[in-house]
Parts: sequence; C-alpha cells; structure tokens
Amino acid sequence: MPRRAKQENVDILHTNGQPVNGTPTGSRVAEEQQGPKENIFLFVPNLIGYVRIVLALVSLYFMPLHPRRCSFLYSVSCLLDALDGIAARRFQQSTRFGAVLDMVTDRCTTTCLLVFLATAKPAYSMIFQGLISLDLASHYMHMYATLAMGGQNQSHKNVSAETSGIMHLYYTNKTVLFVTCALNELFFIALYLLCFSSPKITPALIAPDGTSPTSPLDPTPSLLFPSPFSAAAMEMARANKMDSLVPWVLTVISSPVMVFKQYVNIVQMVKASHWLAEGDRRDRKLAGLAKTK
Repeated sequence: MPRRAKQENVDILHTNGQPVNGTPTGSRVAEEQQGPKENIFLFVPNLIGYVRIVLALVSLYFMPLHPRRCSFLYSVSCLLDALDGIAARRFQQSTRFGAVLDMVTDRCTTTCLLVFLATAKPAYSMIFQGLISLDLASHYMHMYATLAMGGQNQSHKNVSAETSGIMHLYYTNKTVLFVTCALNELFFIALYLLCFSSPKITPALIAPDGTSPTSPLDPTPSLLFPSPFSAAAMEMARANKMDSLVPWVLTVISSPVMVFKQYVNIVQMVKASHWLAEGDRRDRKLAGLAKTK
C-alpha cells in the first residue's frame, strides 16, 4: 500500500484526536505499553493487614469467656502491626491504602476491646466510652487535616518538630512508637484479664438469697433465644478463671505509657484543629469573607 494511503487510514482512525472503534491513543497507548497494573491489594504489607483482621475477628469470638485464647490472638494481631511496616519498607510497598487499612484496623480492634470493658465494668463505662471517642476523633481529625491541608502525597506520620515536638518524637522514632502502642494495648488487655480474676476484682452477681440468677451451663430458655446468656450469668462465668496477680502487674507497668498515649491523642486533636482553622482563615481571606476590626 502506498505511503499516502497508509497515512489516510491513520487520519481516519484519529479524527479530531479521538480514537475510533476503541483504538487507544496518547496516554492510553503509553499506559498499555507499561504492562498490567499492580495489584495494590496483594502487596505483602496489605496481606499482613488482612491476617491481622482475621486474628482480631477470631479473638472477638473468644472474648466473652476464653481470656487466654482471646488475649493470645489479639496480641499477635497487634504485634503484626509492626511487621507490616517493616514489610512495606523492605519491599518498597508503602501505599495510601495500606496506611488507611492499618489505621482502621488499629482503631477498630481497640474499640472492640474497650466496648467489652465498658460492658464488663459498667461502673467505668463512661471512661471507656471517652477513650473510644478520643481515639477515633484524634486520628480522624489528624488524617483529615493532613489531606485537606495539601498533604495528599505525604504520610500522616510526617509531623515536623516545629508543629509539635511530642508528636514528632512519637511518629518519627520507631522505638517510641512501637513501645507506646504495644504498652497501651497491653494495659487494656490486662484490664480485660482482670475481668476473669477473683470476685474481689469482678464481683459475681448473686441473688440476695445466695443463689445465682441463672447458670451459664444451663441457661433459662427464652422465646427468641434457646440458650441465652444474661449479664449476670456471663459475670459468674468469668469469675475465678485466673489469678489476678499477673494482670495487676501488667496494668501497673503499662499504665504510665497508656496515659502518655492519651496525652498524644489530645495533642494530636488540638494541633489538627488549629491546622484546619488556619486553612479556614486562609480560604476566607482569599474569598474576601474575612472580617477585621
């Protein structure tokens, strides 16, 4: 075929710069020449994240009455949090999806444990509810502020020393970050184990005549559930499952770090609030809405 005829065929295929009959042009050609897309969901650190979720779900199944199994599975899930970061750096697979998956998994697992503590220790439920709210609000506001203020291409952990010295230390020093997160979780795990210790710690609910309201091994059937567990029955089932010495020691050792972690959460929420307010002032000024005295 003559060269001119070939050129005319090419011109027909690319009328007005648009592909005809699905023929790729421009960036689409370059995209296809690069080969198949990477499957971000199958990156090694993300696979570790999925394993963490499975372990957390299984630990929730054992949480009401099997403290040792639950604590082991929950602890392994938390420790894998450090491994996925190592894998991301080792295989150069740090992704925004992985960062969000990691944060959401951390928030959900801690929340589930605190919900159990709130139900097992109703006298302190307001404290546990407050800790849940602080944890979720602090991390959500920090993540949103990072994205809203032009940090789409940077990690939420990139906090300068000028912004906050304590947050810079917390996020940039891997040892501080690991120890803080590990001992914070250990504190709540220890409180969880105390729910299964001596009745002096978790008093069993006994009726005034000395009899139990219902036995967990032989519950009274109901109209909706053939084998219901009342709160009183669950309380009795948890009592005297283990000695309270080790959980108390773990609670005392980890409590200062838990307090430090909550302080970091407060600082993080305050700094994120100021950062967002600064952006609001800037936007209002550009829009001519700012009012000055």
